Amino acid sequence: MSSKSFHPQPGVTSEFIFKEDFSSVIKKVKVNIPFPSKTKKPEEHSSSDTRRTSKTPHDQFNFNLVIDGRRSIGKIDLSSGKKIGEGSNGTIVVEGRHEDRPAAVKCVGQVHRHVADNEINILKKTGPYKNIVRFYGEERDRDFVYLALELCTCSLYDLFQAYSNSSNKPRPLTKNKKINNPRSPDVGHRSTSLLKLMRDVVFGLEQLHGLEIIHLDLNPTNILITQNPFGAKLSGMGTSIYLPDGQSSSGYHATSCGTKGWQAPELFHDEGGQTQAMDLFSLGCVLFFCITCGRHLFGESNASTNPDLFLVEDMPEAHDLISRLLRKDPKSRPRASEVLHHPFFWSSKRRLTFLHDVSEKIKSEDEKGNSDFMKNLEVTVQPIFKGRWDKIIDPKIMVHLRRFATYDGRRVKSLLRAVRNKVNHHQEAPEEVEKIHGRFPDGLDAYFAKKFPRLLIESYTVAYEVCKNDPHLEEYFLFGELKRCGIK
Repeated sequence: MSSKSFHPQPGVTSEFIFKEDFSSVIKKVKVNIPFPSKTKKPEEHSSSDTRRTSKTPHDQFNFNLVIDGRRSIGKIDLSSGKKIGEGSNGTIVVEGRHEDRPAAVKCVGQVHRHVADNEINILKKTGPYKNIVRFYGEERDRDFVYLALELCTCSLYDLFQAYSNSSNKPRPLTKNKKINNPRSPDVGHRSTSLLKLMRDVVFGLEQLHGLEIIHLDLNPTNILITQNPFGAKLSGMGTSIYLPDGQSSSGYHATSCGTKGWQAPELFHDEGGQTQAMDLFSLGCVLFFCITCGRHLFGESNASTNPDLFLVEDMPEAHDLISRLLRKDPKSRPRASEVLHHPFFWSSKRRLTFLHDVSEKIKSEDEKGNSDFMKNLEVTVQPIFKGRWDKIIDPKIMVHLRRFATYDGRRVKSLLRAVRNKVNHHQEAPEEVEKIHGRFPDGLDAYFAKKFPRLLIESYTVAYEVCKNDPHLEEYFLFGELKRCGIK
């Protein structure tokens, strides 16, 4: 296994995480694709066949020809001579063209052509999927295999590195500085740009898994950023595996794939071949990296074997999602296709609608005399609020709420009823009340999330356990093993 580790930059405050649109930051990134040329990049792969090797004088001479020598190989033009990255195995990446379009040309020495051939075969299967880097074509000579790939702006790692090096960055996070609730009015709503990047990563993984492909090296240097349009794409599939005929694993076990600090724990135990669940563990690490603006889940040295979720403890939905992705039992991790249905990715309107529908479910069960749901829900009262919830909400809002119903400030049931009534009657809120909790849906959602940070995730967890098959709520529960058996 490679001895090199990935050392991301320290994170910054949640103000960046939830407000930054990256438009100014992305202009500061000087590298293109696919690897940082001026930053330390982890070894892509660590198998005995693909780890970094020293180049012979002949190899070095030919690499210099590629960079300095105004070359064209078939449909690939390398005349710019601009080196924009390098990877393991002595691989370099040069800015070039494929036919009439700009391209990032990955030049892989013939001694490692099996890695290039594998990546080519994988990329050909991905076709036009928008969240996977596009493959334009290949050429070969006696020295190299040339892969013409979509030219992107930078990697996810580069993006956060550029922000970390910017002069107007917020104060860095420390061990004792948690990330604030993402919907607190004093922090602002989550950055749509950051959410898009994270969604794109999940979409890309879903696309790969739908093609029966395991990535096996998902980390921030293998996630590429495009500027126009802004988005993220998966790359670095030299050691990816295709599972034909509906196989659930590769059928063999190898501990050498992937990048240290981003690998699933089962990779180091004799537990069968590689599975798609390994990618889900890596995804959890990547989401943590994004949310904390470059912090590593296992510490800056990657020395720990236990993930430290301290920085996201005050973000219940993020903490819950990442915890699920990091489960030691691979079969209990969610599929890539299910991750986007987790409350972390919900819009403000969907969050409020869910709480509204849970309250409706409670009302229905009350009428039927079925109390299982309520018994389980009331157990969560301590995590959701202490004392009385009606003393936590602003008095003017409570006055308006009491126009529609009476409430028991000690019951979660009544708190959910208050949310339901706010959703149903948001257009009737007096101006002075709306100024306090904000407009529907974003402001109202932010208000309840600040006052009761765990209301959504606790309600979601209980409802999933008790009501996941309920026809009025099942649309929210595509997470986990609902209507599906097992996981690849």
